[in-house]
Amino acid sequence: MKSRFLKIISKSLFVVLFTLICSHSFGQIPQVPREIYFADLTLKLNEQARREIQLDVDALHRNQTYFKTKLDRVNLYMPIIERELQAIGVPLDLKYLVIQESSLISDAVSTSNAVGFWQFKKGTAEEVFLRVDNQIDERKNIVSSTQGAARYLKKNNSQFDNWMCGLVAYQMGLGGAKSYFGTQYNGKKVVELDRNTHWYFKKFLAHKIAFEGQIGRLVSNTGYLEEISVQGPTTLKAIAVRLGVPEAELKDYNKWTSNGQIPGDKTYSVVYVKRGTPQAKPAVATVSTPTNNSTTTYQTTRYSQAQANSYPKVTGNTAKSTQTDQILVNDIEAVEAATSTSQDNFTDQIGMRSGKFRRINDLDKKDPIEAGQYYYTAPKKGSADAEIHIVQQGETLWSISQKYGIKLSSLKAKNRIRNDRSLQVGMVLNLQEHRKRGEDIKVLPVNQQRQTAPIPLAQPAPTQTSQPITRPVEQTTPTQQASPTRISHTVSQGENLFRISQRYGVRVEEIKKWNNLPNDNIQLGQKLIIFKP
Repeated sequence: MKSRFLKIISKSLFVVLFTLICSHSFGQIPQVPREIYFADLTLKLNEQARREIQLDVDALHRNQTYFKTKLDRVNLYMPIIERELQAIGVPLDLKYLVIQESSLISDAVSTSNAVGFWQFKKGTAEEVFLRVDNQIDERKNIVSSTQGAARYLKKNNSQFDNWMCGLVAYQMGLGGAKSYFGTQYNGKKVVELDRNTHWYFKKFLAHKIAFEGQIGRLVSNTGYLEEISVQGPTTLKAIAVRLGVPEAELKDYNKWTSNGQIPGDKTYSVVYVKRGTPQAKPAVATVSTPTNNSTTTYQTTRYSQAQANSYPKVTGNTAKSTQTDQILVNDIEAVEAATSTSQDNFTDQIGMRSGKFRRINDLDKKDPIEAGQYYYTAPKKGSADAEIHIVQQGETLWSISQKYGIKLSSLKAKNRIRNDRSLQVGMVLNLQEHRKRGEDIKVLPVNQQRQTAPIPLAQPAPTQTSQPITRPVEQTTPTQQASPTRISHTVSQGENLFRISQRYGVRVEEIKKWNNLPNDNIQLGQKLIIFKP
């Protein structure tokens, strides 16, 4: 009896201690203010509306164990959600809606048969271009469903020019919201909330207040979510082998494919948990550039040498990189050209239509295939993982787009630049954000270019897979000749003139001129003279 009493006391003390720890970690329950900024709106709450929302906030925080479990899912998925909302032009405040809808449970099903992260019914999902059938249900795909939700929210908002009305239309449908709101809020940027404000919007605000100060805290040590683009037909089993992760884990995070089969009708996003902590964004440094006797200060990303050398990021079975379905380049399916050849020969080898291959890689019909160059077999992205790139000698817009896996059209659009003639060495190109209209592209002075710029293209170390493989690359060290600027380079396996030009920061045409080369063909072991600037 005494032993049982002690056990009860111990258990009670544990509960009290755990509660105190949670209270210390999260602090006090957030209090609903009388004025809230949401999207581009200013919301003014009367006391009754504030009390109603506070009750919901209190309920969300009541069970701290459950709250932490939900917060872990939020922290796992939120970077992808924010990226997709931003890409389509939806305010990031709308991200809290996915927590309200599904608690970020991929296969959640409501009583009205709405499914997935953003709780779409089948008809609505198909309206926003999501595939829903007995094989694929993109409502359970975090990338596709967020894109669909962003399209739907943006379409709704276009009818009201008011994100409160657009958000309520997500629950009621556009027709229902128009009937409910009329035109009283169209274009309004200051909205007063009271007991008559739609319940769905007040519940949304409770989720925003409950989670916005907590995101990024108390993340379990399970890793972070990594995404790859996959062009089928293939299977999760084959991808698991390539990534070196358990197939069961891959299936757990990709329930959108019912049987693990990925069809070839389009590109799909596959996600998995990568162990460790995500690579931190590079530190931001302030650089001053003198212009017309004045000093213009701006911010640019300061790359370390390791970060610079990480692009392109090559993962998978790098020993078989010249075969299809073996490697990912910047998390996109790709293949390495073994020899220089024509596009038709190369596309025949990899079993791909030449027109599709050209579109994916931004190539013209007459562009040759260069040995050692990586070519994508699935579409490139609209933005790169890196924030900026600083132009090096001999680079082109195309070579930069291939290096980071960003579409050439996106690279041009983000920087408002049309052709290679506009490029300058030291120019700071955006790889994520669009340059503002009328904003000049920054050009770093010569003495700062090498300090902040990514190192010219270098082969990264292969990522460990289920079969640890080291890519057989002969390391060649340039030998310094009599003149300090004259270098002798021995061509190693997989190299071409473009890659060598990137390594030394010179142009291909210069290398051909220095070595009297009639064309771009070079051979393994060939000695080349390089005059390094």
